[in-house]
Amino acid sequence: MYNLVRELLFKLSPETAHNLSLDLIGASGRLGLDTLLYKEPPRLPVRVMGLEFPNPVGLAAGLDKNGVAIDGLSKLGFGFVEVGTVTPRPQPGNPKPRVFRLPEAQAIINRMGFNNLGVDALLARVEASHFKGVLGINIGKNFDTPVERAEDDYLLCLEKVYHHASYVTVNVSSPNTPGLRSLQFGDSLKSLLEALRSRRRDLEIRHGRRVPLAIKIAPDMSDEETELVANTVLQAGMDAIIATNTTLGREGVRGLAQADETGGLSGAPVLEKSTHTVKVLAETLGGRLPIIAVGGITEGRHAAEKIRAGASLVQLYTGFIYKGPRLIRESVDAVAALRAGHVSEALGRRAP
Repeated sequence: MYNLVRELLFKLSPETAHNLSLDLIGASGRLGLDTLLYKEPPRLPVRVMGLEFPNPVGLAAGLDKNGVAIDGLSKLGFGFVEVGTVTPRPQPGNPKPRVFRLPEAQAIINRMGFNNLGVDALLARVEASHFKGVLGINIGKNFDTPVERAEDDYLLCLEKVYHHASYVTVNVSSPNTPGLRSLQFGDSLKSLLEALRSRRRDLEIRHGRRVPLAIKIAPDMSDEETELVANTVLQAGMDAIIATNTTLGREGVRGLAQADETGGLSGAPVLEKSTHTVKVLAETLGGRLPIIAVGGITEGRHAAEKIRAGASLVQLYTGFIYKGPRLIRESVDAVAALRAGHVSEALGRRAP
């Protein structure tokens, strides 16, 4: 059924199809139609960041920036849902068109630019939802906030979302907000993380609970840069690293229509680069900090590959757009097979 729906949606512009899909998913959740259309994956519980996840396959940020379909998305079988990126003030994002499909490569290029209705609008929808599972809220800075003042935006968002989030993701790796990625490095990263850690201590006392903080990084760093970031995040007392955001590279799509559009590339072509980043992080961290892997998962075995590389959880986005809800179950099944020791089955290889 999803293949038919996708065929119809792909006749529309990518952003129109995206918004319509969210409306449909939101409506199906409210009407209870999701249980008729989708088969929920088996439970595969895992504990990460001190939180209990019913399964390790989640929805990545970016699909539902404003929290309009939380209930519907949560009923498709995801073990957790991450909404945002949200900024302190509403902003329109970059001029349209800003999303481009590359179906031959199961890929998407976007330069959305943190378009969202602002943190207050998101929280109103979170409060109205009935979702009781693990909810991540992804925060960023407004495009017109100078990088030197970015800390103010992150702290404001953290203050506002703290009570509502199971965990908070700090997005310093989108390629579509000028200067944002510079926050991943050196003193800029140390200063931001120290400010977040200090504010989190205050909020923990105020709210009586500790909300985990995850840092989302880019796939375009060298191994040495990735190692430095990993150690900085660890020393700052953060709770997880999400690897990775979209890539500025064009490996795997060169020569395809629209491949030269500006923006971040996601989907199948980023799989190898993203998984490599997970491996470098895992080797550097040695189990001292969990990794949430996202990037290029278009088949269940890709999720298992991420777990085998050192991730504790995985997230879907572009693969979910191309494959639909069945990818959730396939991914859970593949991770379950890997956990049971059936490596060949999990990775889609023939047993020797």
